[in-house]
Amino acid sequence: MPVTLAAAIAVNRFGLGARPGELDVAAKEPKDWLARQITNKSAFELTAPGLLTTRAAAEALSEYLQDLKVKAEGKAGKLSPEDQEEAILKPLKQLRDINISEIEARTQHALTTQTSFAERLVLFWSNHFTVSANKAVTLPFAGVFEREVIRAGMTGTFADLLAASTKHPGMLLYLDQAQSMGPNSVAGKRRDRGLNENLAREILELQTLGAQGGYTQADVTEFAMALTGWSMAGPRTQRLVPGAGSGDFVFVSRFHEPGPRAVLGKRYIGTDEGQGEAILRDLANHPSTAQRIAMKLARHFISDNPPAAAIDALANSFRTSGGRLPALHETLISLEAAWQPGAQKFKSPNEFFLSAVRLAGLQKIERKGIVAAYGLLGQVPYQAPSPEGWPDDAPSWAGPDAVIKRVEWAQGLSDRLGSKIRPEDMTRAALGPALSVRTAQSIARAESASQGLTLALMSPEFQRR
Repeated sequence: MPVTLAAAIAVNRFGLGARPGELDVAAKEPKDWLARQITNKSAFELTAPGLLTTRAAAEALSEYLQDLKVKAEGKAGKLSPEDQEEAILKPLKQLRDINISEIEARTQHALTTQTSFAERLVLFWSNHFTVSANKAVTLPFAGVFEREVIRAGMTGTFADLLAASTKHPGMLLYLDQAQSMGPNSVAGKRRDRGLNENLAREILELQTLGAQGGYTQADVTEFAMALTGWSMAGPRTQRLVPGAGSGDFVFVSRFHEPGPRAVLGKRYIGTDEGQGEAILRDLANHPSTAQRIAMKLARHFISDNPPAAAIDALANSFRTSGGRLPALHETLISLEAAWQPGAQKFKSPNEFFLSAVRLAGLQKIERKGIVAAYGLLGQVPYQAPSPEGWPDDAPSWAGPDAVIKRVEWAQGLSDRLGSKIRPEDMTRAALGPALSVRTAQSIARAESASQGLTLALMSPEFQRR
């Protein structure tokens, strides 16, 4: 069956870029090829040797913090400045190795998966619920958060995903929630600690309603009060919650601010974690949340400025399905705007890297090569600069310096593949009818196979999806 433009769009715009032969697989019925992925739980899974569970990650963090404590209490004081630095950096390296293993496993999976639309959805939602490994306490958790929360939640509801995200130690530590205490709680009255509003604010501003969603600073504070006591089991909190395993979500009643809360004009009673859970459920089902999620999905899959009709269709699907993610994703692939010819979205560095290696058909890249590529291109996984996640628009990624780095990396890949490759055939197999005559001619006229592949990777058709 001939490869159609729809097949090329399915694999490259919805997926992560075509591997050799993938356009032929999608050509029979591109929308069905996508639809089969969104309800298949196994399509979202990632398994690799050596990856830690949440509990193991929490234990690794505890060991690191204990090492720091021991050195701070005396041993480090007897060491030279150089040895003190080594004493601190050596245990930190162990946490970094955990994070790098997650990056490597995620990358290898993305390069070889046959369900790349499912993988793109994982990356989209992981960016929405950002946990960045930009500080020591989150280094071991960013990858396992994605595996145990995002991947596990892709066939459920947004409300369930939001609740699981909020309760995971990765999110609790990243947004400084684990030690938040109500000023009038039992512990708050006795300790020089207080309320932390970070998690409540980011849930309202970034994960649900949006900055224009109608909430006030008073709502942030009230929501933060409701979340006091939400913590993770560690050396200190395990004494307060007997039976909790390391890294488990725990509700510490001694931290919880007593009394009812009022958020968005609604009163929430209760004296335990149910108070925060009720607010989360209402936020998940709020019309402003439906609109925000719809906007983000449309912007990611259609264009930086998607049509209002597409956003409305997604928002309506979110509301009528009760936030069921498979229903939302099914609506996405039914949108006429998502299938328009002419690629609109400029690839992020990660998308460029993954699609280029998939085009080349490589099965594996060494760890050093993965780390070097992400570092050069400027988008290291699990290192988003803020809780807002990585940007999703062309101006953020299309600056002159960024483009030069893409050329540099593309030349390196092309040189590595050598002179035996047939760049025009490889590019046509990846882009199908989306490959223009002009670009095909440029590749064919290149002085070498390496130069031809570099031209292909830097072509307008490949840089956009």
